[in-house]
Amino acid sequence: MVTTLQAKDVGLNVLEKSFGLQWIQDDVFFPEWEEDLAEVTPQERQQIDQIRAGYFYQIQDPPLLEKTIQMIVVAPLLFLAGLYLPPFRIHAEKSVEISAMDDDILVKGALDILLLRHGFWAMVIESKRASFSIEAGLGQLLAYMLANPDRDRPCYGLIATGSDFIFIKMVQSATGPQYATSDQFAMRRSGDLYEVFRILKRLASLSPGG
Repeated sequence: MVTTLQAKDVGLNVLEKSFGLQWIQDDVFFPEWEEDLAEVTPQERQQIDQIRAGYFYQIQDPPLLEKTIQMIVVAPLLFLAGLYLPPFRIHAEKSVEISAMDDDILVKGALDILLLRHGFWAMVIESKRASFSIEAGLGQLLAYMLANPDRDRPCYGLIATGSDFIFIKMVQSATGPQYATSDQFAMRRSGDLYEVFRILKRLASLSPGG
């Protein structure tokens, strides 16, 4: 009998046991979030400061739900980073599923935002309500990234709670899927939102081959 799980309820232990997911803690695995980052222009800084101010204004009247986080934080950052322009395409609420038939497990869900570049999954973005932790969305985002049909190129992900951000890289290796994470960035830490923006621009500049 096949057990069907919702991605939002899947823990890392299920992904590790049933899908062979491996956490890589070697800095060499995911250099893209640290290296060759462009400087933020004064105009970009002004716009990012407005995004940050808007978040802190809205958070005064909780709860700040996932859709609101998308509207006031994620969407403006993607626009500013040029991710609404060619060659990128955006798909929202895309249904995905992965299966590990040896264990009779099927994982289903709908990712918040999928960025496509020439048919390649350039980035998967999962937004959570402001009161949630990054860890609450990690298993869910990794499950979505496992559904990437292009196994030959790296896939990148972003979890954004509004208050916190973390980037993920996944590679399908000969020994199974592997992933690593960036440092965690906080909206309340001065300058962190600039870094989130710089990483978005860096990932947007990567060739389809990664």
